[in-house]
Amino acid sequence: MNVMNRAVIWQAAAHLLAYPDERFWRRLPLIEEAAEPHFGTFLRLASDLGPGELAAHYVETFDLHRRCCLYLTYYTDGDTRRRGESLAALKGRYRAAGWELMDDELPDFLPVMLEFAALDPSGMALLREHRAGLELLQAALTDRRSPYAHVIGTLCGSLPPLGAAQRAAVQRLAVAGPPAESVGGYL
Repeated sequence: MNVMNRAVIWQAAAHLLAYPDERFWRRLPLIEEAAEPHFGTFLRLASDLGPGELAAHYVETFDLHRRCCLYLTYYTDGDTRRRGESLAALKGRYRAAGWELMDDELPDFLPVMLEFAALDPSGMALLREHRAGLELLQAALTDRRSPYAHVIGTLCGSLPPLGAAQRAAVQRLAVAGPPAESVGGYL
């Protein structure tokens, strides 16, 4: 897959994974024109659901189910103090590439990461670093029969194939889940 094709896929996926508000629906014709071959199944399912049902599905899926988290450092760091360090490191990476986030954006939100990956050559490495989380997200969305499984499937398909170490990391994450931190305790 060439770099231009990946950039189109990643930018389209960034849009499709954002909350389906009015802006989402206004931009959809552009996505259909640019990336329909890659996202045709999702686009048809989203259209069948319509704005209200897709928005409700988005909230039900991404806000209420931990395994369907769009904040990728959750998979590597869980809800631990280490996650703050990872978020700061991501912001630093973006800044070093000349890219500033809006105040209301977290740097590990998958649509943000995809926008960055589409625009900066170091984006591929960033996505590969979070491949285990992407694979777990893909599996969780597939289990839930979510239309978003098609978006993540296309994204994963745009990345190099998993190596043995990455497959093992996905297995470990699927079994153990994200790291947890115990604060305090009983004496």
